[in-house]
Amino acid sequence: MPGLDETREFIPLKIAVLTVSDTRELADDKSGTTLVERIEKAGHSIAARNIVTDEVEKIRAQIKAWIVDKSIDAIITTGGTGFTGRDVTPEAIEPLFEKRMDAFGAMFLLVSERKIGTSAIQTRATAGVAGATYIFCLPGSPGACKDAWDDILVHQLDYRYRPCNFVEIMPRLDEHLRRAKAKGSTV
Repeated sequence: MPGLDETREFIPLKIAVLTVSDTRELADDKSGTTLVERIEKAGHSIAARNIVTDEVEKIRAQIKAWIVDKSIDAIITTGGTGFTGRDVTPEAIEPLFEKRMDAFGAMFLLVSERKIGTSAIQTRATAGVAGATYIFCLPGSPGACKDAWDDILVHQLDYRYRPCNFVEIMPRLDEHLRRAKAKGSTV
């Protein structure tokens, strides 16, 4: 049965939040604020927060900077996952993934369908791992951010959650980068 194992110690993560929007500023960024409040309430800390416009180069530059920042464990973006011409978050971020987390989009679709019915089909929520950093791309509505956090991420980013979670495998995310060369290898 899934749930919290209270015998395990909570491990707080450092999470960066990026809002992708042509119109939002910090003062009216409801989706970003929703995420920040939930992240902090869960016991994690906000490592960074920013807002960038819906432009592939700007989104990708911010994500790359956070991927190489070893003090950031996970990145959550909000916005730019729809179908309009300016929605380019998946196009900006997915090429950076070393490993895609295909089940995240499917799980988010299941959660969303229970709340908004067939309108859930309009999301392109995506996730993956790059540079030993988890990256989750959510829609730009506060409701979608709430649903993704409350029904998926709060559990998977908690070391105590059983039968398994993302935190317990974090130390192994970059093992392919640490592997010693095989004898005779020139690469």
